[in-house]
Amino acid sequence: MKLGRIIVVEDNDTMRLGIEESLRHEGYLVKSFENGIDALKDIQFDSASLAIIDLKMDPMNGIEVLQKIKEINPKTEVLMISAYGTVDDAVKAMHLGAVDFLTKPFSPDELRIRVKKIWQKIQNEKKLEDLIEQNKILNDELYTGYDEIIGNSQAIKKVFSLIEQVADKDTTVLIHGESGTGKELIARAIHRKSKRSEHPFIKINCGALNDNLLESELFGHEKGSFTGAIRQKKGRFELADKGTLFLDEIGDISTAMQVKLLRVLQEGEFERVGGEVTLKSDVRIIAATNKDLQKLILEGHFREDLFYRLSVIPINLPSLRERKEDIIQLINYFIKRLAQKNNCEVKEISGEGLEMLMDYPWPGNIRELENLSERLFVISSDKVIDPSLIASHLSSSISFNSGYENLPLEEAVYAFEKNLIVNAMKKANGIKNRAAKILGISTSVLYYKLEKYRLI
Repeated sequence: MKLGRIIVVEDNDTMRLGIEESLRHEGYLVKSFENGIDALKDIQFDSASLAIIDLKMDPMNGIEVLQKIKEINPKTEVLMISAYGTVDDAVKAMHLGAVDFLTKPFSPDELRIRVKKIWQKIQNEKKLEDLIEQNKILNDELYTGYDEIIGNSQAIKKVFSLIEQVADKDTTVLIHGESGTGKELIARAIHRKSKRSEHPFIKINCGALNDNLLESELFGHEKGSFTGAIRQKKGRFELADKGTLFLDEIGDISTAMQVKLLRVLQEGEFERVGGEVTLKSDVRIIAATNKDLQKLILEGHFREDLFYRLSVIPINLPSLRERKEDIIQLINYFIKRLAQKNNCEVKEISGEGLEMLMDYPWPGNIRELENLSERLFVISSDKVIDPSLIASHLSSSISFNSGYENLPLEEAVYAFEKNLIVNAMKKANGIKNRAAKILGISTSVLYYKLEKYRLI
């Protein structure tokens, strides 16, 4: 069994061959060099776990080789050896990063003992790094949004019912909904209520990574499989073993990646990038998208067989404008949470302000509502948030170039016209006849529209 890659840099042929043979007998992968220049050329392209370096060499001495190796890869451990070792040499080598210093002559057994201790140190550090990385991923995945799914509307109650029906099953779920509707929240709720709840919930945003990065993140990679792969890395399928893997923005992956993902879903098997060992992982898949996958299938951008694998249980998440009766409950929840977080008094929204919030089309859905809640909470200096403050920030939330494509025509026209009026009033410094001229309408029509949109 190959325990790890070691390079030996020793200008004495007999010593070099003896070290190489002794370590190979123990199962290490060993490559030796008679000078530091050749060793450094090699290590730039193929990293080593340990370098055993003689102190007295030409044209580069061992200290110089040690320094260069640490520049190339600080994680490579270095064992210095010398027949002329002094305390000063040992101190300098250790100060520059050597892990040990061995004085010649030494027996094969002593060398093997020293190398074994160093290798154990390398393995322990690797395990620690893996734990740190896994904990980082898990901490990144910790839910930092809503503590609960908020709402009493019939639309969201249908979703609650579906969660209860599918949670304890192992079937694949596909959540469809506009951006900001809380698809991840639903996925987490399913996981928490499932028999897998004691195991990890791991998520990945498929749309945020190119094919190479996505493949590595999903399946992991072996050391040396590509530039920068200095050690083996577990993928999300391995990290989510016995738990749930949430594939967000699944509609954005390429057809090539769709094939690889389909194989895992069908066979439960995969290989790490650059690996030859076939791995298995017991995960439940929950996928989410804001795209029309059936339309993508017709256009040839999404595999039909993958769609059917993913959408065993489809959940269509309603937009916020389809559950407007939940808006008041949601915004009160956000404001109360902000007050608790900032250790201050809860602020209120007047009836007029709540009407404005109910009339607004919310193209950004719950995420937009949460952001606006925080903005109003921070900006308002009064206990009751001024309706005019709400009106100005609602209007500025919609840009002229985005936000309307997901809205029904009537709501899009409403939002666009209101935005035009607010911007005209700002340009006119609140002078209505001047704003009317900017809009190309009469002052009386402007008054009517200001009342219609509750801007006065």
